[in-house]
Amino acid sequence: FLSYMYGHPGKKLLFMGAEFGETAEWNSESQLDWWLLDHEIHRQLQQCCIALNEMYKREPALYEVDFQGWGFEWVDFHDAEHSVISFVRYAKRRDDYLVFVCNFTPQPHPDYRIGLPEAGEHREIFNSDAAIFGGSNMGNGGAVMAEATASHGRPASARLVVPPLGVIVLKPARPLPNEPAG
Repeated sequence: FLSYMYGHPGKKLLFMGAEFGETAEWNSESQLDWWLLDHEIHRQLQQCCIALNEMYKREPALYEVDFQGWGFEWVDFHDAEHSVISFVRYAKRRDDYLVFVCNFTPQPHPDYRIGLPEAGEHREIFNSDAAIFGGSNMGNGGAVMAEATASHGRPASARLVVPPLGVIVLKPARPLPNEPAG
């Protein structure tokens, strides 16, 4: 759910230990249960939050157009059968974007077609199911190839491995073209 939150527009809020999986209700009379970081699963969640924060800082699509409608587009929010949703986040430059694919069930989807804004290679820059985050390490080997086959109202699409209870983030592998001189 943290990965899903990071993908949506708006500023992010991690409250009192969410970044390492605090198990107790917040209490203003005591400190956080930092000892939880002695357990691997809590350290793995903390690593996931670190990676999400680094991605947030690195990717303009996550912060430049937070409060304008043109910075976010649904790809598919109708797949109730698989409980998978997908959306695109755009930076100020429309050719700088990220695609989020979120699976809200424990059932992986090993051959899931999703529409993408363009054909070509897309790197998997984040996968919440990575082993370093405590996941099963199911993913796309670092990249997928989108073909010029339309899907979900998009001109291109790719077949993905969508991990269980996971979020993957795709980014075009091509460099951004230079901005025109002006």
